[in-house]
Amino acid sequence: MDERDAAREQAWDAIAAVERQSLATLFEREPDRLSRLVVEEAGLRFDFAKTHLDAALLPAFVGLAEAAGFAARRDALFAGDIVNPSEGRAAEHGAERGEGAPESVARARALHARMRALIDAIEAEALGPIRHVLHLGIGGSALGPKLVIDALGREADRYDVAIVSNVDGAALDEVFARFDPAATLIAVASKTFTTTETLLNAESALAWMEEAGVEDPYGQVVALTAAPDRAIAWGVDETRVLPFAESVGGRYSLWSSIGFPAALALGWDAFETLLEGAAAIDRHFRLAEPMRNAPLIAAFVDLYYSSVRGAGTRAVFAYDERLRLLPAYLQQLEMESNGKSVTADGHPVGRDTAAITWGGVGTDAQHAVFQLLHQGTRLVPVEFVAAIEPGHALDEAHHRQLLVNAFAQGAALMAGRPHDDPARAYAGDRPSTTILLDRIDPARLGALIAFYENRVFAAATLLGINPFDQFGVELGKEIARAIEDGSTAGFDPSTRALMARAFG
Repeated sequence: MDERDAAREQAWDAIAAVERQSLATLFEREPDRLSRLVVEEAGLRFDFAKTHLDAALLPAFVGLAEAAGFAARRDALFAGDIVNPSEGRAAEHGAERGEGAPESVARARALHARMRALIDAIEAEALGPIRHVLHLGIGGSALGPKLVIDALGREADRYDVAIVSNVDGAALDEVFARFDPAATLIAVASKTFTTTETLLNAESALAWMEEAGVEDPYGQVVALTAAPDRAIAWGVDETRVLPFAESVGGRYSLWSSIGFPAALALGWDAFETLLEGAAAIDRHFRLAEPMRNAPLIAAFVDLYYSSVRGAGTRAVFAYDERLRLLPAYLQQLEMESNGKSVTADGHPVGRDTAAITWGGVGTDAQHAVFQLLHQGTRLVPVEFVAAIEPGHALDEAHHRQLLVNAFAQGAALMAGRPHDDPARAYAGDRPSTTILLDRIDPARLGALIAFYENRVFAAATLLGINPFDQFGVELGKEIARAIEDGSTAGFDPSTRALMARAFG
């Protein structure tokens, strides 16, 4: 164990040694909890007061950050240094929104200008009278654009956008039934341009166009990739290839050309404002001192419950229909980034890392899963995300009722309620965080997503793991290729029986 590892372990020991007190006791003993544990930044209010962070735990976690070299690693991230050692790469998604090494920011802006020029050409009908956009990608190439368009584009009428990620043909069938192939633009999004599911979907989309009599299907294809040569070899015209840097990870790539369908659907000004909102949180993350740094404090909360108190899951509930896809987006961001068991130098972590992220939409979730949250036997930290301004023109009673429920659930989880009948008793002392947006617009949504990205990085640094690789997805892909090739050698009897039943 080197000196840094030893210092980190001492810091963890100090955290574990802090006396546990109930939330009710903390509010009694710490009248300044709101001033210390509520942070407002970029139109977002982060309320950590109903977590068990207290006047002893918070400094102990700051000590862990110092032992882990957090400040230096954060500086390395934004300087464009190698922070993904297993793949020998930087992680320059910050540069896409203007916060990074000057040369990386300049490169990102040049690629954004190229994307904007293509969008201008599409709007001018240089590629024909496009009315529909079929975006084909999976994982990070789909989840981010889908979240943004669903949150911000519900009243947009510029283009009808469908994002298809599933290789199940039923997903494409549904789009083919309502799109006019002659008026459809296909955006193929793949960082490596080798993603099997995406390329199969793209081939089927081209075949659909050909069958409909479209003379030049490839003339209606745009490629979004970090491997432009592969896209060109596949058949996309060089002028319609929108590259992004190899140093931008897939699940962090919304800000690059992967955001093309969002920029096209919402307009360039909205996309640029999304970037600016994210940059505001990046600056906060870089410059705020640890005790007032929202992503870092959120990482403290996450690790306290997952690594110290054994919480295996973390629940996120969006109390706004426009953010209904946020839990799914966070599942990839958090679990693919920090679902690791070894440190960046290959040693066992020695403690639990990322919790399982799950969630839903309020108030639906209250009538489905909150029974377990209030009266179940498992500790589940909960996060509520809501907006002050409604996203509709209906009577204000709708939005008031929505927010009332969000606030009430957090209060109930904390307070609990005794009862003579044990089945009606609530234990209380169950933690929650609330993130309240002024409104859901491009700037605040960009800030919210960047907050989560920086939170993931902070947690990874405190754990000593690498959040930018994802080798855990490779084995299943390799076995799938073997099955596709007809091989049965080495497979377990159950898998061989499934293959025989499905494929004959």
